[in-house]
Amino acid sequence: MPRHPFSKLYRGYQDLARFLPPVLRDLLTTSVLLLAAYWFSGLLLQHTGEENNSDLVFTLAVMLISLLTDGYFYGVAAALLSGFFINYFFMYPYHAFSLSYAGYPVAMLSMMAMSVMVCALTSRVKLQAVEAAKREKDAKELYELNAKLNEEKNAIQLQADRETIRGNILRAVSHDLRTPLTAISGAASVLLSSEEIAASEKNASLVQDIKSDADSLIAMVENLLSITKIRDGVMPMKKQEELLEEVAGDALLTIRRRFPDYPISLEMSDDILFLAMEPMLIKQVIVNLLENAIRHSGDREHIRLCLFRQEDWAVVEVRDHGKGISPEVSQAVQLGRPLEDNLSGDSSRGMGIGLSVCQSIIRAHSGFFAAGNAPEGGAVFRFGLPMEEEKDE
Repeated sequence: MPRHPFSKLYRGYQDLARFLPPVLRDLLTTSVLLLAAYWFSGLLLQHTGEENNSDLVFTLAVMLISLLTDGYFYGVAAALLSGFFINYFFMYPYHAFSLSYAGYPVAMLSMMAMSVMVCALTSRVKLQAVEAAKREKDAKELYELNAKLNEEKNAIQLQADRETIRGNILRAVSHDLRTPLTAISGAASVLLSSEEIAASEKNASLVQDIKSDADSLIAMVENLLSITKIRDGVMPMKKQEELLEEVAGDALLTIRRRFPDYPISLEMSDDILFLAMEPMLIKQVIVNLLENAIRHSGDREHIRLCLFRQEDWAVVEVRDHGKGISPEVSQAVQLGRPLEDNLSGDSSRGMGIGLSVCQSIIRAHSGFFAAGNAPEGGAVFRFGLPMEEEKDE
C-alpha cells in the first residue's frame, strides 16, 4: 500500500530532527508548525473571507508543538505567538494589531488561555507516558534480575544438596568399609605369622599382597573421611604449638612400620621449626606424601623427607628419584584444583584422593602446597606452613 505524501514528509522530518541538538530541534519544530498553521489559515481566509477558523488551526498547532517538544516553554510561547498571529493576520483590520473592536480582547484572551491549557494538558500526558514507560522498563529489568537471582540461587542450592548427598554417601561408605578392611588386614597379619603360610613362598606372597591392599584401602578410606570432614567444615581445627621435627618423625615411624623394606632418609636444617598446627592432620599430610612416593614413584632407595625454613614458612619436602609426575598432576596442584582419582590407572590408585586431602589440610592451615619434577629426575612435593615471628617485649 503506497504511503501518503504527508507520511513521507513526517518520516523525513523525523530523520532530520534526530541528528539535531534538542534546543535546535524544538525551535525548528515550533517554527515549522506555526508556519504551517499560518499557511493553512491563509488558505481558509481566501475561501471564506472574514469568517474563518484560524483560532482552531493555531490551537491544533499549539497542541502538536506541546506534544513534539520538551517541557512547557515552547507550547506556551507558541500559544502567545498564535494569539498575536490570529489578531494581526486573520482578524479585521488585517495586518494590524487591534483590541478596540467589541469582543476582540475576550476572544484573544480566551484563545490564548485555551491554548495554554491545551499545552499544559498535552505536556502532562506526555510526561506521564514517559514515566509509565520508565516504570515499565524498570519493572521488566527488576523481573529479569529477580529471575536471574532465583535461577542462580536454585543452582547454588542444587549444588549444595549434591555436595551434601555426596559427603553423606562417602562418610557412610567409608565407615562401613573401615571395619571389614581392618579385620582383613589383621587376619592377614596373623596368617603371615603362621608357620604353614611362611613355609610356602607363594602363599606368603599372596597373603602379603592381601595385607598391603587392605592397608592401602584403609588409608584411602581415612583420606576420604578426612577430606569430607574438612570440606564440610565439621572437623575442628585445634591448633597448638608443636615442633615440626617431632610431627615429621612420628609420620616417618608410621611409614617405616607400614613399609619396612623402604629406607627413607630424613634431612633437617639447623632451624627450630616451632609453630601452630593441628599435629594429627599435618602428620597425615606427610604420611600421604611418603606413601605416594613409595607406591607411585618406582624408587625404593632415594626417597627423602626434608625439613627447613624459607623466610616466614616452615617447609616440608618429599623427594624421590623415580619416574616423576605428569604435567596434569603438577598443573592441578599448582592451580589448587581438586585431583581426581584417575591419574594413570591402577599404578596411581588413591594418589588423587591423597593429594586432595593434603591440599585441603594445608589450605585449612593457610599454607601453600606445590608439586613438580626435579631437574635431576623424580618428583618433588612441597608444602609450607606459616610461622609467627616472636616479638620482643
